[in-house]
Amino acid sequence: MLLTYLGTMSNETARLLIVEDDDQLATLLLEYLGQHGFALSRISAGDHAAETILASNPDLVVLDLMLPGSNGLDVCREVRDRYKGAILMLTASQSEVDHVAGLELGADDFVTKPIEPRVLLARIRAQLRKLGATRAWDAANDGLLTVGALHVDAKSRDVSVNSQPVSLTTMEFDVLLMLAREAGTVVTRDELYLKIAGAEYDGVDRGMDVHVSRLRRKLQRSGFDPSRLKSVRGMGYLLASR
Repeated sequence: MLLTYLGTMSNETARLLIVEDDDQLATLLLEYLGQHGFALSRISAGDHAAETILASNPDLVVLDLMLPGSNGLDVCREVRDRYKGAILMLTASQSEVDHVAGLELGADDFVTKPIEPRVLLARIRAQLRKLGATRAWDAANDGLLTVGALHVDAKSRDVSVNSQPVSLTTMEFDVLLMLAREAGTVVTRDELYLKIAGAEYDGVDRGMDVHVSRLRRKLQRSGFDPSRLKSVRGMGYLLASR
């Protein structure tokens, strides 16, 4: 069942969907986030989560990892190629394997339980700023970027290689878009984390490496030369312009 809660509304209100089976936690999040101006909806099970996400198309989904019915990883896998918003997963697991699995399936960020509401709010705002920055750039430019056989349309968020479409997650697209805009120039991990993840690189996190690795594999399967997407040791990444 989809329940909707409206915060302090404005023309720029971001729409969030919370997928959480813990009623106490869900109530806390709805009350706290509602005070900060979000339009909020909540469902409590994973069975119909994918259908709800695709039908309502929120700006961001707060998705619990452990859910009755389909778990968060299953939901993420099902929607990721068709949902263009951000997915922020909640998990009580400290396992790096679970976190990497979520990123591999297209999650944009993780928040570990027990949740500090202010931390969750900051991570949500970081993801929304990233989406807003992309939209602002699109409005100021024609949004079309070409690097060899690779074509990136920032407005429609479509990617193709030799006219064949490539399906990317939100994070993969944002990484590719940033690298394509700076083609021929090394983009540091610090820049990627700040501009895309909205946080400073801690020198340890492997999340960005996972996203770039998945991106490279997808482009290669579509016929793009993977050697053109380079990891520059100790620095970051480079999309070769020729």
